[in-house]
Amino acid sequence: MTAPHYIGRFAPSPSGELHFGSLIAALGSYLQARANHGRWLVRIEDIDPPREVPGAADTILRQLEHYGLHWDGDVLWQSRRHEAYREALAWLRDQHLSYFCTCSRSRIQQIGGFYDGHCRTLNHGPENAAVRLVQQHPVLSFEDKLRGTLLADEQLAREDFIIHRRDGLFAYNLAVVVDDNFQGVTEIVRGADLIEPTVRQISLYQQFGWRVPQYMHLPLAVNEQGNKLSKQNHAPALPQGDPRPVLINALAFLNQPLIPCWQDLSLDSLLSEAVKNWAPGDIPLKAPVNTSFSNAPH
Repeated sequence: MTAPHYIGRFAPSPSGELHFGSLIAALGSYLQARANHGRWLVRIEDIDPPREVPGAADTILRQLEHYGLHWDGDVLWQSRRHEAYREALAWLRDQHLSYFCTCSRSRIQQIGGFYDGHCRTLNHGPENAAVRLVQQHPVLSFEDKLRGTLLADEQLAREDFIIHRRDGLFAYNLAVVVDDNFQGVTEIVRGADLIEPTVRQISLYQQFGWRVPQYMHLPLAVNEQGNKLSKQNHAPALPQGDPRPVLINALAFLNQPLIPCWQDLSLDSLLSEAVKNWAPGDIPLKAPVNTSFSNAPH
């Protein structure tokens, strides 16, 4: 059944080049959008300069194009959206839904790792302080289109989490919700490593009174040691050669139907076949047991 006005997105941070794990998220979100005759947007989440690699954003866009994953409209850059984030913070402040907090990470670790609302009534000023949300809409569970009902850690769900960092940077959870709402995103398809932040993001949607998108969290590709492929784990960048065998590997990872004679197809034709055959219900919840996936064709 075709979803009305479907809008999906891929939102990488420019902390390094895309690797096979990134391709899984990009391809899954792309195929879901195209199979629903929807729009597929790309957003560069460049709001954390200390973590960013110079030139990585442009490289990511070139990689997506090289793999035939062409987006709709203009790329949205979070670094150009600061005014929108400031407006969101101001609205929460005016509604008495946020407060300044001076608690250190070490203090929070000493009390068990979850913040206890210590500063909520202390009326701190902004000096050397983070901004926390007054949590009024704890999300104890949510529906994932692949995984069904997912239950949240209750302490995590009830926590007054940070929406503006002590170092002056905007928090990821705030920026992603403001931008997904601004772009009209109807479904978020991304890796399972982002399941935990989802409960905080849904609570922010509810706090602002915005429509909550649907969610689908894809399995994570792992290396030979069983660790998630990531930039932190030095996962190799996607190869610059023929993208088709790598895409075939990604489709196999997602347990999608084998495309006959794919070697004879152009890149665009291969992706068109992948859209036609897209079967999200066949996606596994985890990477295949005892199998690691890399960029190399299998």
